[in-house]
Amino acid sequence: MTPEEIWEAAGPAEHRLSGVALNPAAPVDVLLRILADGPDAARMVLARDRVLPGPVVDAVVSHPDPRTRSLFARNPYADPEQRARLVDDPHYLVRGHLAREPRADGICLPPPLPDRTIVRIIETYESDHLWELNRLISPGLQRAMTAHPSAKVRCMGIGRLSWDSLTPGVRDALLADPDPDVRAAAGSSRGWYERLRDPDAVREDLPAQNCHARTHLLMYGTLAPDVVAEALPQNPRLIAANDSIPPETVALLAAHPDPEVRARIAERPDLGPSERRALAVDPDPEVRLALSVHPALSEAERAAIDYEVEQDDAYSHFPSYEPELLPDPEESRPLALSAHPLLRRRAASRPNLPADLVALLADDPDLGVRVLLGQNHPDAPAALLLRCFLEYTGRDRWHLTGHGNFPRAGLARFAGDEDAAVRRLALLDPEVRADTADRLTRDPDPQVRADAARHPRLPQDRIAALLDDPELGHRAAANPALPAATMYELIAAHAHGGHR
Repeated sequence: MTPEEIWEAAGPAEHRLSGVALNPAAPVDVLLRILADGPDAARMVLARDRVLPGPVVDAVVSHPDPRTRSLFARNPYADPEQRARLVDDPHYLVRGHLAREPRADGICLPPPLPDRTIVRIIETYESDHLWELNRLISPGLQRAMTAHPSAKVRCMGIGRLSWDSLTPGVRDALLADPDPDVRAAAGSSRGWYERLRDPDAVREDLPAQNCHARTHLLMYGTLAPDVVAEALPQNPRLIAANDSIPPETVALLAAHPDPEVRARIAERPDLGPSERRALAVDPDPEVRLALSVHPALSEAERAAIDYEVEQDDAYSHFPSYEPELLPDPEESRPLALSAHPLLRRRAASRPNLPADLVALLADDPDLGVRVLLGQNHPDAPAALLLRCFLEYTGRDRWHLTGHGNFPRAGLARFAGDEDAAVRRLALLDPEVRADTADRLTRDPDPQVRADAARHPRLPQDRIAALLDDPELGHRAAANPALPAATMYELIAAHAHGGHR
């Protein structure tokens, strides 16, 4: 059964016990009893959906049920060192889940597994477990993979990196590696790269029909003049971004009737002055917008372009920047000081933006700039984060509340707001009035009701009443104000058939 099926199959008593399993105030012995004798739904959420005390982690890792262990392997709240204890688990399912990125909780991304654990996975797991490692690998290990002492790690490093991104010294070392598999992988990577740079090889490899391989070759391969001529009428959008097409083709595509082709040409860093001047007055607004952020333009030239930046309510941008690969903080200054909102948004997305620029962009007139700063900068001010939440209604809005600087005190004032998401903010306030929490358990929005049922300021009589509510029973059971005696009663009730 899938986790969804397990939950759907559970009855009210099992749902209540699942709430107890999630209760942050539940005593360790309560959690251990649920783990040992609780129903599937309760064991599932216990292993998968919360931070666990050390003794409970010990019990989960040694639990006889492989499904329980596999759920813990993908617990986004567990410390990576705790999950790493499952690296040599005897069951295929557990190992497979450990090698997959944990379930994201909508607020933060789980940290990578320890480097030694990743190395153990690469060296001992089946190959079909390795393709989903992705963000489980730390940036430091990713950079060091091609020079790692383990031949299997070096092989995987070759597969994860393009040949042209490696330094000549690293390339030579891999081609002369003492391990034959590493040499073979390096030779294959070099061969593919060389074929991509060879116009005759690209012509030979280019499929006649449209497919992924054709798309890749037309976008990134070195194209011979006859291939360019053949692709011009069929795939102009693909070759518009190819850095091997000659200037005369760039000029031709800059006047192409398809505005999407012209927009792609406008993004080329090698675009000549005459093409820039023509595209700056293009009849299509998307083309003008694409050209307006060209790196060769001065601020005056940008200002002369009639472009419009829309507020599209979709500013989610969580780049997985590696600290060592971030641009120098001062390189962001011209972007942050630009009159162009898209360039300021680019600066706002960088987590190492200098403090004076953070202060400047926190009051930026562009909503996108403010939201991206709030989503990505560790020092985003509290006032900015709250303002962003109140003004931004797009994707990943609730992510802002997970920022360490997001304010909590005083949020109860939003309990009567028309926007249900804003009413939820009131329940982040640890000092919200008891009668307010009580009223919000009857809110028309289900998420507000769910949050209110778990708030510790909720009166005891309301918590007790909600335990028998078909919708909110498990939420009330997760309320940290629930007496421990009631938790034991719910465990005993399950043992006697689920009736309290």
